[in-house]
Amino acid sequence: MSDTTEDQPFAEWAILEQLGHRRYAGHVTETTIAGAGFLRVDIPASDKHPAQTHLIEPKSVYALHPVTEAVARAAAERYRPEPVSRWDLRAIEPAPPRMLPEDYDEADHEGNYGKAF
Repeated sequence: MSDTTEDQPFAEWAILEQLGHRRYAGHVTETTIAGAGFLRVDIPASDKHPAQTHLIEPKSVYALHPVTEAVARAAAERYRPEPVSRWDLRAIEPAPPRMLPEDYDEADHEGNYGKAF
């Protein structure tokens, strides 16, 4: 582990606790996306799992424990978060067609953009 200063961005093997609810173990670095700072956690691949990358909002971090690479790799197996699954996401379906009253006449409403019918 190395000492970090304001001139050197954080880049360490660590165990990161997110508000005490979820733990990540891997190589943690600082990154900026759209002008906002994030912690990037690269969880290494193992025999059972592919590598994962997670971007964490620093304000949601409860604790950050710098550790050796060996400890982080071992902990990554124990704390590996499940990937997003179909259960987490609703099936994407097209929106139903907009239904208009039977007596609607487009000619009556020309130029009335933005007005409610």
